[in-house]
Amino acid sequence: MDRNRVVGAAKEVRGSIKEAAGKLIGNDRLRFRGAVEKVEGKILVKVGKTKDAVKKALR
Repeated sequence: MDRNRVVGAAKEVRGSIKEAAGKLIGNDRLRFRGAVEKVEGKILVKVGKTKDAVKKALR
């Protein structure tokens, strides 16, 4: 498994937590930063999956 997948999954979780906390306390900036971090995590997971697929195809 590629490192990007692990880091991306962690970012997704942190982003979800920040987004939920922002909604809970009514902090739009925290909610927005959480949403952005969650999207960054999803992108990293996709990059990691792509790298894994390329490595597998080249074997």
